[in-house]
Amino acid sequence: MKKEFNPNNLRKLWFKITNKERYKSYKRTYSHHKITSKLHVLVEAKLDTTIDEILFDSAKDTEINVFHSGNAGDIIYALPVMKKLYEISGKQINLLLKIGEPLTIGDGYEHPLGSVMLDEKMVANLFPLIAEQDYIHDMKIFDGEKIHLDLTLFRRAGFILDKGEIGRWNFFTSGITPDLYEPWLKVKPNPDFAEYIVLARSSRYNNAMIDHSFLAKYDKLVFVGVESEYVEMKKFIPNLKWRKVSDFLELAGVIAGSKLFIGNQSFPYSVAEGLKAKRLLEVFYQAPNVIPAGKGGYDFCFQKHFEWLVKQFAG
Repeated sequence: MKKEFNPNNLRKLWFKITNKERYKSYKRTYSHHKITSKLHVLVEAKLDTTIDEILFDSAKDTEINVFHSGNAGDIIYALPVMKKLYEISGKQINLLLKIGEPLTIGDGYEHPLGSVMLDEKMVANLFPLIAEQDYIHDMKIFDGEKIHLDLTLFRRAGFILDKGEIGRWNFFTSGITPDLYEPWLKVKPNPDFAEYIVLARSSRYNNAMIDHSFLAKYDKLVFVGVESEYVEMKKFIPNLKWRKVSDFLELAGVIAGSKLFIGNQSFPYSVAEGLKAKRLLEVFYQAPNVIPAGKGGYDFCFQKHFEWLVKQFAG
């Protein structure tokens, strides 16, 4: 059993004065304690779970209820866990979404939903896409139903969320480890975009090293995303068109049908990743928490690599 660490400022000061090596050791131990304290709380509350525990808890139920309250992109990246749970259990999966959870973003950045992670309009946009997936039986706003699997626990665990891989966050608290190299979204590709490069770039996660203006030499370019983002991108690509989609199923069809998708670490890229469409990811070097997995996925941080990749895949 590992000895519990109890911070003590007097001990720290004494070591600093009398024993430099023990002082260094104390600081290392204290730093580790701060990082892992939330993880210890999660484990002590028995909130970390396994597939056996989920199956036992749902043994008397005909369906498995999965809870989520995060951003739309987080929900897309959580779908592989739900798909794997469906395959293991053989039971229908219900996705229960809680709206109105507060959103914290950095100064100077904007989010389409303002100060919340999920609202009714976003749920409505998600519904057609989620309903298309055969491993999801139903999706609705949470109304006090029994929860078998909570896919928001990673936020309480204290993980450093600006690094690593969003798609794996729920592996750590659910014990379910699907293959992220395989597609987890299926939609009918829109053939109207077979010759198009499709772009999306949110106002957050912009790599200052990247300039999209060279794309203007391509004839068929279309932007998917909110209008303000399109207006900003059109300043650099005058011939860029905007596709205003009615919901995220339509968005997925456009991406799936395209010759190439280019996006940054925002919702449209999560859809491209789930589809395993031919896709290029603009990496935001300050928060590299999205990693392309599987066939057709490439990322870039520098301009010359960006231009080379576009040349390879778009001609």
